[in-house]
This record gives sequence, C-alpha cells and structure tokens, in this order.
Amino acid sequence: MSVHVKEEPVLVPNCDVENTELAVFNGNGESELQDFGTCVDEITDRVNQLEQKVVEVEHFYSSKDGAAQTNTSKSNSGGKKVAISQPNNSKCNSAGKEKSKGKHVSSPDLMRQFATMFRQIAQHKWAWPFLEPVDVKGLGLHDYYKVIEKPMDLGTIKKKMESSEYNNVREIYADVRLVFKNAMRYNEEKEDVYVMAESLLEKFEEKWLLIMPKLVEEEKKQADEEAEKHANKQLTLEAAQAEMARDLSNELYEIDLQLERLRESVVQRCRKLSTQEKKGLSAALGRLSPEDLSKALKMVSESNPSFPAGAPEVELDIDVQTDVTLWRLKVFVQEALKAANKGSGGTNAQNNNNTGTGEINKNNAKRRREISDAINKASIKRAKKA
Repeated sequence: MSVHVKEEPVLVPNCDVENTELAVFNGNGESELQDFGTCVDEITDRVNQLEQKVVEVEHFYSSKDGAAQTNTSKSNSGGKKVAISQPNNSKCNSAGKEKSKGKHVSSPDLMRQFATMFRQIAQHKWAWPFLEPVDVKGLGLHDYYKVIEKPMDLGTIKKKMESSEYNNVREIYADVRLVFKNAMRYNEEKEDVYVMAESLLEKFEEKWLLIMPKLVEEEKKQADEEAEKHANKQLTLEAAQAEMARDLSNELYEIDLQLERLRESVVQRCRKLSTQEKKGLSAALGRLSPEDLSKALKMVSESNPSFPAGAPEVELDIDVQTDVTLWRLKVFVQEALKAANKGSGGTNAQNNNNTGTGEINKNNAKRRREISDAINKASIKRAKKA
C-alpha cells in the first residue's frame, strides 16, 4: 500500500513526531491531563468489573443451551423416560437395589400395605429358617461369607422397618428378595431350605405385583413434582440472570454517556495541532510499518467513511482531518514508532532493567487507546444520527 500525504509545503526544522511532547491542552495542560487520566482509569476499572459480570451471564446461558441440547437429544432418541422398574410376569427380577436408592419416598399408606404383606410372609409356616441371622459358627458354615456377600434375614428387616430406616418399599423389597436369594445361592436345589426359600419368594413376588400399580403411580407423581420444582427453580435463576443483564445494559449505557461527556470535554480543551506538528505527523506516517499504517488509515476512515482506507493507493489530506483524528493519529504514530525503535534493539539494556514497568505502561496505554477509540466511535455515531 502506498500513501501520499497531502499538505501545505512548509519548511520546519526538527519536525520529528517521536520527539514531540504531547502538550494536548491549552492552559494548565498537565493538571487537566492528569484529571482526564484519572477519569479514564476509573472508567477502565468499572468496565473490568462489568466484564466479569458479563462473563457470568454468558456462562449461565451457554450452560443452559448445552443442557437443552442434551435433553433434546435424549428425547429424540427414545422419548421421556421414567426411572421406574416394571415387574415381569414371573418373578419381577427387574426391581433391584439401584432403584431403591432413588429420591422416591413411599407414602405411609403404601408402607402400611407393604408391612401387611411382609407380616404374611414372615408368619408363613416355612419362614422360620429366615427369621434370624444365619448361625454361621454354630452350624459350622466356614465358607458362608465367601459365598454370600451380604447376609440378610427377615428379623433384621423388621427391626429396620420399625426404626424407619427404609425410605421406600423398593428398599424393603430388595432386602426381602436378598434373604431368599442368599438361601437359594448357598443351598442346593434338593435341600429343604432351598425349596422353602423358592416357595416363599414366589408368594412374595405375587403379593408385590398387587402393590406395584400404586407404587408406580406414586413414583410418577413425585417425579412430576420434582420436575416442576426444578423448572420453577430454573425460571427463578433465569429471571435473576435477565435482571442482571438489564442492569449491565443500563450501566454500560451510563458508561457510554460518561465517555461521551468526557470526549466532549477533551475536544473543548484540546488545542489545534500546529503546522510544525502536522508536518512531523506527515513525515512520521511514512515511517510506519505496513500493519501500523493500515491501523492509522482505519482511524481516518472512522471519522470519514468515504475515505478509501483499504485501497492499494490512497491520498491523505492532513489539513482536512478533524482535530480529534489528528490527535489520535499523533498519539498512535508516536507510540508505534517508539515500539518499533525498542524492537530494533537500540534500547535493549534499558528495557531489561524496566521490563515490569514498561509492560504495565504498555497495557495502560493500550487500554487508554481502546477507550479513546470508543469515545471517537460514539462521536461518529452521534454525528451520523444528527
């Protein structure tokens, strides 16, 4: 890209923008510059705080969208699933411990109905071998604990029921089945204990089928209630996030107004660039790197939309640029050339001693340029609307 800077021919010695102090304001410029710098720093701190809140809001809605996509995928794959085990037509083997660990809490009526069923099994004439824990030592069953991982008996179940240690009937159901399954696992089919356990298990499964409809109804009702509670909680969270988003929008609008007032104040106090400074700026533009030159031309196009910043060859008339644009160019060019000189190695020794301070100043300068850009863009938008 080639740039032809158009200006009035004036002979001025030592018009180097790199060595020119930024005496921006008329009158007590240094004091006013410090005041404006303090104001910009305060705005920067506030913007940083708002950025953190914006990240929180974005994270909430991105997580919400991800969960919604997961739910949609599950729905498309098989429809809504209810965590309820259905009995088969024989021994209801589908009901197990994993279901008993759910959040369902059986109603007192259902617990009483199950207790009646349990008493009928426990009072059966063949139930006596299962009423107490197996006397492993007395019977000399040395391998019992190797075969049976979790011993269980009807007496222990009764005590747990009386002390309300069970939350739902599925937990009791699993333990009752365990009593008989343990007996059938340890004893051989031809032995009496095996036959008694198998017979009682079949009777128990038959009685279990009678209470299954009520159990399924209760579990479905509780699942619906939990879903509604979760939905209400989600709505509350969304309302809170929406309110936070509105507050952020209002605060950002106030910052825009504050930046606009600051811009107007700066423009009112800015002096015009002298002919010598314009001459120095013109010369300095020609020493910019292609990347920095593109940035400089973009600044010009922001205040003058008709300026062809992206054209292969452009002509820049310094004298027709606004004071704000000229000052932005002056500051940008000065910092860009200083950075280029530091990168060339001319001041490496000094930079090594001041790395930390230089980095901080660089970051601050970058932040100030961003806010200055925001000020200028706000001015352009207002001018277009007018």
